Amino acid sequence: MGKRIEPTRRTVRRSDRQPAAPAVLPFRSQHGGRRPGAGRKPKHGQAGVAHVARVPLAARFPAHVTLKLQRGLPRLRNRGEYATLRAAFAAGCARSGFRLTHYAVLNDHLHFVVEAHDRTSLSRGLQGLMIRIARALNKLWGRRGRVFADRYHDRILKTPRDVRNVLRYVLGNGKKHAAEGREVRVPAAIDTYTSAPWFDGFREVFRVRGLEAIVRPVADARTWMLTLGWRRHGLLSVHELPA
Repeated sequence: MGKRIEPTRRTVRRSDRQPAAPAVLPFRSQHGGRRPGAGRKPKHGQAGVAHVARVPLAARFPAHVTLKLQRGLPRLRNRGEYATLRAAFAAGCARSGFRLTHYAVLNDHLHFVVEAHDRTSLSRGLQGLMIRIARALNKLWGRRGRVFADRYHDRILKTPRDVRNVLRYVLGNGKKHAAEGREVRVPAAIDTYTSAPWFDGFREVFRVRGLEAIVRPVADARTWMLTLGWRRHGLLSVHELPA
């Protein structure tokens, strides 16, 4: 009998092997990554203040702050609500390097012009003031829960003209809304739901009856911007409206 011959095996080197084809998923992943519609949805279908790092604040610059109320709450431009707000302002207008110098009360939001030593003082001062306001209003309304809709919005005022424009905006915002028929009434020359009765930068001279019996709800400004700087562009008139 002949000798049986075994078939020889070919040795395949690792470098000769063909790379395996990557597996292809039959669907697109829906988790992670940047895509339209991603991220936390805004409350009530309306975007609030962006949760980004706030810019530093120098002590020489004032700031314009806006606070919005939750939907469905009573209007703030009522006698009881305004008295409650003034008491809260008076108690929290000056503390730990923070000063509330001007304000405006609208039906569903507040405008403040404030001074602070730095960003930390601003945040702590506003937080304390917001807590006072929320507690006082909830007590007045006989309710519990949040009062403010979102974080406060602030803008640092870096020029005297910026300061003058914001003062005109804050003190005249109610009159502008009234002129536009937006459910706001301002029957007097100035809006008494603002700090205008305590403002000494008007061209006109007037007197508010009974003002001496009200605790002053604002602190004196100390920055050059709010005391002297803005006046270089002219005093305000009670007839001026925001642009």
